[in-house]
Amino acid sequence: MPLKIIRNDITKVKADIIVNSANPKPVYANGTDAAIYEAAGKEQLLVERQKIGEIAVGSIAVTPAFSLNAKYIIHTVGPDWQGGDAGEFGFLKSCYSKSLEKALELNTESIAFPLISTGVYQFPRDKALQTAVMAISEFLFKCEMLVILVVFDRKSFELSGKLFQDVHEYIDECDVADQAIHEYQYNRMAEGYRMAVSRMMPDNINGREDKSLNDIIENIGETFQERLLKLISQKGMSDPEVYKKANIDRKLFSKIRCDINYTPRKKTVLALAVALELNIEDTTDLLKRAGLSFSPGSKFDLITEYFIKRGIYNINTINLALFEHGQQTLGV
Repeated sequence: MPLKIIRNDITKVKADIIVNSANPKPVYANGTDAAIYEAAGKEQLLVERQKIGEIAVGSIAVTPAFSLNAKYIIHTVGPDWQGGDAGEFGFLKSCYSKSLEKALELNTESIAFPLISTGVYQFPRDKALQTAVMAISEFLFKCEMLVILVVFDRKSFELSGKLFQDVHEYIDECDVADQAIHEYQYNRMAEGYRMAVSRMMPDNINGREDKSLNDIIENIGETFQERLLKLISQKGMSDPEVYKKANIDRKLFSKIRCDINYTPRKKTVLALAVALELNIEDTTDLLKRAGLSFSPGSKFDLITEYFIKRGIYNINTINLALFEHGQQTLGV
């Protein structure tokens, strides 16, 4: 199962496990920690937490979830940011990795994380986010589970670095609305001209014979599913490699493989194109076989095109950029 990034209050999320960015001592303070105690039932949760005692930085402990819409709470203690040279990245990654391994041990199917250490511990949000995604991606490459990364508000999700700045500039330069209007007007005029010329031409011009509808149907091209499976074979990839790299569920991939006429959503097609590392021409062709196309008036399309044209096929990087711009993410 894939990584899903959502903007929500983690106490409202339904998952088998809710992860709490906890105080090392058996008390609760503020932020996510306090919100989880309040939602779960602070008196009964505090009793369970006191039985555990102190939790070391980078370690975890498990309690029942009580009134939360979950089975368990995993309490993990993130590092206090000290500039980045005091082992903070290793401790933070450990919070995610140990929580995920425990979720596997508890035979659960879904787990929801906050952005650990980004509150009172002041871990830079973009660095915390990249660490979280790295740890989760490593786990999902080996194991099947739905992992939900919960971001509370837009301010919590501001990406830095040249790559993401370039995405901002690319969108601005495209001038989405004006470009869409211009292109659609041009296409309509061109199509009208083509049809007018076509009506004036004889059916057998340049040796072309007029084909019947049956002839056309009998010579129909590959469906989306047929083209996809051929590409997978050409790339020499296994099914798990494809659906994991595409950030889609194994069950969804099985549906595609078993149905020659499967009609996918655009984000599924583009996720598979990214997994197969297709160039922009092959991606456009795959979209067409699903009855879809890139639109110059869509930020979602522009962002995805930006990465494909530059040969950047890390789906989590693409999804972070999409999420930052308020767009749906690829895959799930």
